[in-house]
Amino acid sequence: MEKKLFVGSLSYSTTEDSLRSFFEQAGTVESVAIIIDKLSGRSKGFAFVEMSSEDEAQKAIEMCNGKELDGRTIVVDEAKPMQPRAPRSFDGPRGGAGGGRFGRR
Repeated sequence: MEKKLFVGSLSYSTTEDSLRSFFEQAGTVESVAIIIDKLSGRSKGFAFVEMSSEDEAQKAIEMCNGKELDGRTIVVDEAKPMQPRAPRSFDGPRGGAGGGRFGRR
């Protein structure tokens, strides 16, 4: 098992410090990263927490999954490796920049 955990269903008010404190019940927390939306600057409602050992990561899953944090019932699971994605295309149905339903004609 990996030491990195996925934490979902977070409150938008949850901070990295409060998340770290919550997970320290299970052991040493190496890192905490709440994922932030680039456009709004707000939390996307999930984070990654890395524990110092696999045993502590398993303990954190058992202790924290389904528990309440900042008014929300959180989901804690082993983080999965990121899958490669195809590059995005912004061509729209008419092709070219600005194409699409409301694009230039």
